[in-house]
Amino acid sequence: MLQGISSEAFVLGCSAIGASISMLAGMGGALGQGYAAGKACEAVGRQPEAQGDITRTMVLGMAMTETNAIYGLVVAIILLFVRPLLAGL
Repeated sequence: MLQGISSEAFVLGCSAIGASISMLAGMGGALGQGYAAGKACEAVGRQPEAQGDITRTMVLGMAMTETNAIYGLVVAIILLFVRPLLAGL
């Protein structure tokens, strides 16, 4: 253990780092959703008669992508506020 740092402070610091890493899932999801929306707009521009099918598929894909970001948010909230790692000390 590092000198001058309590084990509780070390675990809380590692929990904060873990929460920030888990929030990167939100950034990846946002990039994927933006890319999908852009490609859907291109597809509708090429085939306007297929707009309903394209939109339905895009919305389903966005919902699947958003769940990844929500899971990352839940993990971050658990690490920051529930503090499950402190129970092991």
